[in-house]
Amino acid sequence: MTTTPPTPPHSDRPAPAPEAPAHSAPSQGTPAHGSPNHAPAYTPAHAPRPGPPQDRIGAAGVALARGLQRITASALGPYQSAVIRIGFAATYLFFLLREVPHRHELYGPDSPWHWDLARQLTAGNEAFSVLLWTDNVLWFEAVYALTVLSAAALLLGWRTRTMSVLFMVGVLSVQNRSVFMGDGGDNVIHLMAIYLVLTRCAQVWSLDARRAARKAERAAAGLPPRRDVVGPVLWALLGPVLIVATVMDGLGGTWWLRVLLWLLWLSAAAWWDVNRHAPRGQLRSLLDVLANLVHNAALVVIMIEVCLIYATAGWYKIQGSRWQDGTALYYPLKLDYFTPWPALSDVLASSGLVVMVLTYATVIVQVAFPFTLFNRRLKNVLLVMMIGEHAGIALLLGLPFFSMAMIAADAVFLPTVFLLWLGRRATLGRERLLGLLPGRSRSPEGGGSPEVPAARTAPDDRGGPGKEHGGTGAERGGTGEAPPHGAGGGHTLVG
Repeated sequence: MTTTPPTPPHSDRPAPAPEAPAHSAPSQGTPAHGSPNHAPAYTPAHAPRPGPPQDRIGAAGVALARGLQRITASALGPYQSAVIRIGFAATYLFFLLREVPHRHELYGPDSPWHWDLARQLTAGNEAFSVLLWTDNVLWFEAVYALTVLSAAALLLGWRTRTMSVLFMVGVLSVQNRSVFMGDGGDNVIHLMAIYLVLTRCAQVWSLDARRAARKAERAAAGLPPRRDVVGPVLWALLGPVLIVATVMDGLGGTWWLRVLLWLLWLSAAAWWDVNRHAPRGQLRSLLDVLANLVHNAALVVIMIEVCLIYATAGWYKIQGSRWQDGTALYYPLKLDYFTPWPALSDVLASSGLVVMVLTYATVIVQVAFPFTLFNRRLKNVLLVMMIGEHAGIALLLGLPFFSMAMIAADAVFLPTVFLLWLGRRATLGRERLLGLLPGRSRSPEGGGSPEVPAARTAPDDRGGPGKEHGGTGAERGGTGEAPPHGAGGGHTLVG
C-alpha cells in the first residue's frame, strides 16, 4: 500500500523528487545516498550529470579546443623568436665584417677550394649557391655585400620577411661556396637561416613592429594609412630574379628550395592584396591563421633542433674515453690554435680538479637538458649553465662566432619575463645614451624623448584595443612595438 506524500508549503524552490527504492538507480533530482539529511543542489532534468568517463572525454575535448585556439590565434614566443632573429643576424654580420680582408681567400676567386671544384661538388650534392652562377669577381663582391646588408636589415627588423629570404640565400651561397671553411656554428646558422624564413620574428623589437604601431595609431585617429612603396618595389625587383633563376636552373637540385621561394613570393603578393582591399575580412583572418601555424611549427622545429644538438653531442661524449676519465678539456687548453689567452688556459689546465669538474659538468648538462624542458626551474638552471659554457668556449678557446650561434639558439628557451626585463634595460640604456648627445635632453619634457613614445595603446589590425593583447608599450618594456596577436600568459617551453 502506498501513501501520497503531503504537499509542502508554497516555496520558490522546486520540491525534491520522491526517494527511489534502494535497488534502483537514483533519480536525476535525488542524491545517490538518498538521505534527507543531505541537501543537494537541484539539477534540472534536461541537464544530467555526466559520469567519470564523460568528464574525462569532455575535459580532453576542451583542452584540445584551447590548444588549437592557442596555436592558430597567435604566433607564440614573439620575444624568443625576436632574440633568435637578432642573435643569428648579428652573429653572421660580425663574422662577414671580420672576414672582409680575407673574403677572397675564404669564399672568392683566390680560395684554395677553386670555383671549378665547388661546381663539381655542388653538382653531386645538389647544393645551392648563387656564387656558382659565375666566377666573376664583381658578382662575388655584389653577393657578399648583399649578404652583409641583408644581415644588418634582419638585425634591425626592417622588411623582415624579404630580408630573411635574402639572408637565407646569402648564408647558403657563401657557405656552399667553400664548405670546408666552416665549423659547427656555421652548420647551426645554416639551419636557422632556413627556419627564420618561416617565423613571424618581427612582432617585437623591430622596425616593422614600430611601423605597424604607427599605422595602428593613424587608423585609431581616423587618418588614412600611408602608402607603402618599398614593399611592392622589392617584390617587383625580386620576381624577375626568381623567374630567371628558375628557368636557368640556378636554384640547385633540391626541390624544396624552389617551392619555398615561389610560395614566399606569391604569398607576399596575396598579403599585399588582402591588406589593401579587405584588411578585416575573413581571408585576412585565414592568412593570419596559416601564418601562425607555420610560425609555431617552425618554433617547435627550432626547439627540437637545439635538443638534438645537445643530446647527440652529450651521448657521443659519453662514449669517449677522455670524457669518461674526466680529462677531455685538458687537451684543447694546451693547443696553441685554441688558446687566445695562454696564461688563463694554463691556470685552468694546471688544476686536475677543475678540469674534471668542467668535463663531467659539460656532459651532464648536455645529456640532461632535453629531459628538463617541462620543469621550469631546472630548465632555467641548465640554460644558464649552457650559456656560461658557450661563453667560456668563446673566451678560452677563441671561438666567438660558434658560441654566439649556440647562445642565440638557446634563446628559444629563455623565459619571457627575463626577456621583458632585458628589453626594459636596453630601452633605458638607449635613452641614457641619447641623453648624452649634444642638443638632447635626458627628460621627455626637455624635448629629448625617444623617437617612439614608450606608452601606447593602439588597436591591433583586427580592431581590438592593444591592451587586450598584452598591454601598452610601457608594459612591454617601453619598446613601442606592435602587440602580438593573441599574446597570452602561461608557462610554455619558450617561457
